[in-house]
Formats: sequence, structure tokens, C-alpha cells
Amino acid sequence: MHELLLATRSAGKLRELRPLFATHGIRVADLADAGIAESAVEDELETHDTFEGNALAKAQYFHSVTGRPTVADDSGLVVDALGGLPGVHSKRWSGRGDLDGLALDEENNRLLLDRLRGIADRRAHYVCVAAYVDDARALTRRGSVHGRVLEAARGANGFGYDPLFFSDELGRTFGEASREAKEQVSHRGRAFRALLDALDALGPREAGRDAPLREGPRS
Repeated sequence: MHELLLATRSAGKLRELRPLFATHGIRVADLADAGIAESAVEDELETHDTFEGNALAKAQYFHSVTGRPTVADDSGLVVDALGGLPGVHSKRWSGRGDLDGLALDEENNRLLLDRLRGIADRRAHYVCVAAYVDDARALTRRGSVHGRVLEAARGANGFGYDPLFFSDELGRTFGEASREAKEQVSHRGRAFRALLDALDALGPREAGRDAPLREGPRS
């Protein structure tokens, strides 16, 4: 396997994931590289109530559009005191469909702090499910990292809820951590490392062989 389509339009995810794929000798083409213009259809892909469902839906859609082996993910912050919210709704939790990038992150973070005001239990964990789809198979792998939500943002690195998420393992927020340090413990790093290891173990599939899509075991 020499090149995969990485089906995300998040600049933050691309910055984090390209070096990881490079360590496995895999070139990554993003959606812009593949010449896929953004469309309203993409907003309708993340309608499932699980990270697995959303990740697979994105990978399957972009594989069907391009015919390329495709990887995608769905990730989010799960806050205990909020009954698991924002969870699969993390990206658009604030409901501000008119915003994207940093402006959207700021609105989501503002809502998170508002919902947790006065709550002592601020335990949370990040979840990521990475999915791979080709003509013959579909695989998913899950990663997670535990910590808590701070009362104020710290650090300017990362994206999304990273400046508010204090990692128990790192002893700092993801916003304060370097990309390399975050990758070692992050939900996304763990999910994609597990997925890449699974693909390495599978090896090249038989030429011309076709099989129904099926979800592989999760870690």
C-alpha cells in the first residue's frame, strides 16, 4: 500500500496524521489533493449515534466517490457530568453552522464551559474511531485518553477542545503539549496506530478479490 485517501477537511487532523502515516511508508492524499470539492452531502454523513458509525460512513462515502482506499475518523469529547455530551456531536455542538475552524472551536468551548459552570466533577475522555475502507474490507479501531475539563483554556496548540482538556498522562492540556507529545497518548494517535498496525498485518489483498464490506475487531 503506497497511498491512501485521508477523508478529512480538518487542517488540525491533517497536521497530526500525516507524520504518523509517513512512519508506515504511506503517502496521504487529502480531499483537496484528490480534487473533491466540498458539498452539502458531507454534512449528512455524520448522522449516526456512534463514533464507529460516523467514521465508517465517511470512509465508505469517499471510497465510493474516488475508488481509492480511504481512511476517515470520527472523534469527540465525552464528559461524565454531561451524560456523555458532546460526544458524537462535538464538532457542531454549539449549533453554529455558519462558523468553522477556530471560530467554531471557540463557540464550542464557550458552550462547554457554560454547561460545566459550578460542577465539581469535570472528568472527561476523548474518543476516536479510525476507519479504513477499500473494495474488499472495512476496518475500525478505537482509541481513547482520559483527563478532565479545566475552567479556563491553557495553551495555543492543537484544536477543538484541546486547550480545555487536561490529560492525566501528560500532566498538561493538549493545547500546551507539542504535536509529538500529544500523538503518543492522544485518542487519535492511538486509534490510527492501531488501524495502521492492522493493515500491516493484513498485507496486500489478492488481486481482483472482492468481498462484502465488514467491520473488523476494535481495540
